[in-house]
Amino acid sequence: MTLAQVEATARAAHTGQTDKAGRPYAEHLRAVADGVRERGGDDEQIAAAWLHDAVEDDALSAQWLHGAALSSRTKDIVLAVTKRAGEPPEAYAARILATPGALLVKESDLAHNADPARLAVLDEATRNRLTEKYARMRALLGLVG
Repeated sequence: MTLAQVEATARAAHTGQTDKAGRPYAEHLRAVADGVRERGGDDEQIAAAWLHDAVEDDALSAQWLHGAALSSRTKDIVLAVTKRAGEPPEAYAARILATPGALLVKESDLAHNADPARLAVLDEATRNRLTEKYARMRALLGLVG
């Protein structure tokens, strides 16, 4: 799949979904993909950025991902950043760190999730909870500063 095809697939898969602030979910996907590109990521990582929440959100199935015309590296990154039910954050972080290329995608995801402008529209309790959650994950991944 080309990056344009991956983008179109991700946008279609997340049609009608919104983020916690009520914005179209595709805006988050675009921001993560752009963040990966700006951080020097390659096309496989950018493709994974577009798809980073697709399996986790049940927008696309793991079976779809398995059969998709994507590199094994892109598929591995998507699966690495896909949270699993009941999984401790430490195990999630370890899987990301063990998967080549996944850390950059997760770093971009966390950067957009923790954007003060995005968090500012949330209620204080949610904003505080998410700020702590994202800071903890950054620490587990060694993304300090």
